Amino acid sequence: MNEYDVVIVGGGPIGIACALEAKKNGLNYVIIEKGPIVNSLYNYPKNMQFFSTSERLELDNIPFISTEAKPKKNEALEYYRRIVTTNNISINLFELVESVTKDGNIFKIKTSKNTYTSNNVIIATGFYDLPNKINVPGEDLPKVSHYYNDPHYFSGQKVAILGASNSAIDAALECWRKGAEVSLIVRGPEIGHRVKYWVRPDIINRIEEESITAYYNSTVTEITESNVIINTPSGQITLKNDFVLALTGYTPNFDFLLKMGITLSEDEKRLPKYNPETMETNIERLYLAGVVCGGMETHKWFIENSRIHAKQIMKNIVKD
Repeated sequence: MNEYDVVIVGGGPIGIACALEAKKNGLNYVIIEKGPIVNSLYNYPKNMQFFSTSERLELDNIPFISTEAKPKKNEALEYYRRIVTTNNISINLFELVESVTKDGNIFKIKTSKNTYTSNNVIIATGFYDLPNKINVPGEDLPKVSHYYNDPHYFSGQKVAILGASNSAIDAALECWRKGAEVSLIVRGPEIGHRVKYWVRPDIINRIEEESITAYYNSTVTEITESNVIINTPSGQITLKNDFVLALTGYTPNFDFLLKMGITLSEDEKRLPKYNPETMETNIERLYLAGVVCGGMETHKWFIENSRIHAKQIMKNIVKD
């Protein structure tokens, strides 16, 4: 049995920030991460550029130097990896946490490889692992993906992209520039206003010049091997199609939170219950950190505004 003062579930930037604070406070800790270091960032699109500037992504005042003010994915991977290796952060990779239970004052953490006990547990699991499904016939076809990586793959193909936020708009522009025929299917009346301010005019101009076809106030009703059927304000239409990128957002693993006993709000936001001063949930010494705190409001928390969670949590842990 591995015994710790703190077990941190999730090895993203905020999990790493928690580990740095635990180390500074002399606590025996470990991060358990189901994939590689900063797994969610690793699975972001190849050419992704952050909305935040590099200094806002820094942890523990460790400088993040990037070639542009807003860094790219590859620079972020290098930055966070170097933090882990240079600071000898204790992290167990490619190990899935299956359950967290509490017996008295001790937590038992069962994983795909081991069992741990800890006085405190921090959940910093993000939200990128569970896509919001569109729940239509054909969604399980091989040509459909809820993730996007490299536009080269779609060159010369007819690609339908669902969504109007940053991930969908980036994919639409990149695929079009690599020679794809792009259709953008948007539930609302316009491109989302949270799209990066330097990208939004680009997509609007491409739509206005008819380089990219946009269907507003529209939804997909069925996907077939060679078509996409959508409902539009003008009626139902059928598009010839090779690939579908359903980039309709992601959600935290609510089942995982509920099984631990964390209370969620009963409305559509599904906000977990926690003390905003200490980040402690309704389960004593079980903490939340990062974007997982926002429930379905996945746009509420970012690296830049949730780095502070690490200090808040450690202050509460060591106060006794």
